[in-house]
Amino acid sequence: MNSPPETERDQISQNIGAVQDFYKREDQKISTSQRLIEKLSLLIGQPTFLGATLVVVVLWVAVNLWLHQSGHAFDEPPFHLMQGLVGLGALVAATVVLIKQNRLAGIADQRAHLDLKVTLLTEQKAAKLIDLLEELRRDLPNVNDREDPVAVELKNAMNPKLVLAALDADLSPAATPPAAPPAVTPG
Repeated sequence: MNSPPETERDQISQNIGAVQDFYKREDQKISTSQRLIEKLSLLIGQPTFLGATLVVVVLWVAVNLWLHQSGHAFDEPPFHLMQGLVGLGALVAATVVLIKQNRLAGIADQRAHLDLKVTLLTEQKAAKLIDLLEELRRDLPNVNDREDPVAVELKNAMNPKLVLAALDADLSPAATPPAAPPAVTPG
């Protein structure tokens, strides 16, 4: 198997380095409290956490039922104290997960924005390449000079503002076209 040329390896290394730099910068932005919350979310997200929670609840109920028989239960059935603790735990867990998801959603938004920029730049480069190929085709004496309407159309780069406006129009509920009427066959 042939190894990639040096310039290709340099480009690959440069791209990987840029991605790693992006993640390092994002990691450096995380506050101490955010790091603590994310460590807590990793703990909460483990199957062992669920197992430990279930074991604690079963033990809580068993101990209180046993103590209830002797009249010394610290949480009488229907276990209001345990219900409160479980509810508080659920609130904390949901909040921890939402905080982490919000940070990750911000990173995903940045990546999507970068993807859009790269896609638009790629489209502009492709349009320029088509334009250059068409110019080369016209200039070469041994190539028949013919009009290619598709190439003429594709060599013009799209206007990003028009693309975004078209996307906005397509996503609005009013832009949804009505269903086509059923075809009538002559009978």
